[in-house]
Amino acid sequence: MMLISALQKNRHAIPLRCACAGLALSLSCMAPAQVAAQPAGIPSMGAASSAELSPALERTLGDAIMEQGRRDPTYISDPDVNQYLTSLGRKLVANAPGGTSQQITVFGVRDPQINAFALPGGYIGVHSGLLVAAGSESELAGVVAHEIGHVLQRHIARGMTQQSQSNHVLIASLAAALLAALSGSGDLAMGVAAFGQAAAVDQQLGFSRQAEQEADRVGLAMMSKAGFDPQGMVRMFQRLGNASRLNEGRGGSVYTSTHPLSIQRLSDIENRLAEAPRVRHQDSDTFWYVRAKLRVMQAEGGLAQGSAIDALRMETQGQSGVQQAAAWYGLAYAAWRKRDIEGADQALRKAQAGGREAPELASLAVEIALARGNIQEALSMVNAAWRKWPSSQGLALKRAEVMQKAGGDKDMVDFLNTLIRKWPDMATLYKLRAQAQERLNMQVEARRSMAQYYEMTGALPTAVEQLRQARDMSKDFYVKSELDVQIRNLKQRLEDDRALLERFKS
Repeated sequence: MMLISALQKNRHAIPLRCACAGLALSLSCMAPAQVAAQPAGIPSMGAASSAELSPALERTLGDAIMEQGRRDPTYISDPDVNQYLTSLGRKLVANAPGGTSQQITVFGVRDPQINAFALPGGYIGVHSGLLVAAGSESELAGVVAHEIGHVLQRHIARGMTQQSQSNHVLIASLAAALLAALSGSGDLAMGVAAFGQAAAVDQQLGFSRQAEQEADRVGLAMMSKAGFDPQGMVRMFQRLGNASRLNEGRGGSVYTSTHPLSIQRLSDIENRLAEAPRVRHQDSDTFWYVRAKLRVMQAEGGLAQGSAIDALRMETQGQSGVQQAAAWYGLAYAAWRKRDIEGADQALRKAQAGGREAPELASLAVEIALARGNIQEALSMVNAAWRKWPSSQGLALKRAEVMQKAGGDKDMVDFLNTLIRKWPDMATLYKLRAQAQERLNMQVEARRSMAQYYEMTGALPTAVEQLRQARDMSKDFYVKSELDVQIRNLKQRLEDDRALLERFKS
């Protein structure tokens, strides 16, 4: 089937780290000392190629980077992680000083290095290592708030378009790669979007001390208003500084190399908090469960996996309450990943001791039932869990999966339609619906659903192709007319995006 072929084509796309070595090399050849520090104010722009990066173009850049980045093997697609991080980011930005309409999307990258980075268009990546290193939710929020501060102050947009030869090369390369992607060509599109290059891009932008302080101050204001303890930013930055000193001579801390933690910066934050009222923030249970999951997820195997298991075992002995339960959950998750079902079940029961409940625990229990071949038991369990936690995207996807395994594609489509009305921006739902519709021989509907998925993930040429296939298959005049309108609108979006990018190509 052509739909399945399209899915396979994306699944086996060349990883970004290999796709654009030339572009990555051109970035790495720019010595940070050659790049002027990020100006505090909006720079005066000259030619169109160095004109200010408008919000529309910035979003176009970010969308296209993420379209490629989601294929990067380090991108974390886990729904529990994504929902938690994005909810955290949106809670912070909802409390931005003076308000903002800026859209923020926070995503996870599987990498033990302590790092976070902002991409154009409000996308913020958080390395798993940063979350695992955080001693509290407020510490994590401090770093995310700082990155949001850079976005709201438009430091990234300004840095990419300041009048310097290196940054001109950066944005011209981005524009050329994006134009290639929009034309439907090439494997070489968007090598700079590889998340392993994100810290290098941050370094090329060279945020000034003033820009870093602006991001700190905006971040502190957001944290306080959102109910987090702003002292968490101080504690996390001190933790990062210590990590950098301990690793001196071995590359240091990735985050401190791209966001220098000067004494002046820390003093400025501490002075601002000296007379501020103390805030007591209760960490969410989700923070601890996601943290435990990421500790396991980022460890590839061997010594790293052993270290992760040892750390979790220590937490089962040295912690109590939800932190202890989360450590047992992490051990259960690790055992399940190794297909040690009995070990996973034993650790999960310890996590559930005392009647402790959480959607993450319930989801893993369903996985264990499925691994044992108990599909009807898994269906009963996931239905009960969904009634209890109807806001969990992880449980929603697990319920759809179990429904499909139980042979209920029709019920699955109905359920996915309900979820799409609830979470219209959750792209995965459209792909799952397309796959179920294909199994039900609803070929036109399947391609329309896939077109929505590709449109939402930035693959506009592929979305147009899916709509064309749907039109060729349909015999309904009204459906064909609707598809004609959709195709025309998407093609216009493609032309508009090309026109924006052409200005920066040379």
